[in-house]
Amino acid sequence: MYKPFFIKNLPKAVKLFLGVFLIMLSIGYFTGLAFVAQTEASSPQGIEENYNGNEDQVDPQVLKFKKSSREMLTIIHTHVLSISMIFFITGILLWGTEGSVLWKKILSIEPFISILVTFGGIYLIWMGYMWVSYLVLISGILMTLSYIAAVIFIFNDLLRKPSSS
Repeated sequence: MYKPFFIKNLPKAVKLFLGVFLIMLSIGYFTGLAFVAQTEASSPQGIEENYNGNEDQVDPQVLKFKKSSREMLTIIHTHVLSISMIFFITGILLWGTEGSVLWKKILSIEPFISILVTFGGIYLIWMGYMWVSYLVLISGILMTLSYIAAVIFIFNDLLRKPSSS
């Protein structure tokens, strides 16, 4: 007979391990967001400038050059792989919570759609389709909101007492 796995039923030591892991993962995730904000890539114009440069502007405060194809492949490759792993791990943990199946589906699948839209969109911006910067901004926001919600659901179950069987 199938017995569901629930995080809340794990031993305290395992819960502590998972909690510390999620804290460290979140520090890394939000440090990455801080870097995005520092590079001024948190607006459509900033996203465009980050990949296509701004050397054609009159007196830019910080001069940026168009990324090479090698730089773009490196950025897209490393980010798609690493962020996919972040959401794969949080997705597995999320499915171990007692939350609603609908929310688990949304919060475990949406980030992968956002990764595709965000980094596919960044490539399209680099190719000259500037209007995509709005989609990149929206998908990045949705990805972050999904991450925050998933971590809250997981921590909620990490802090719950085991069921008595």
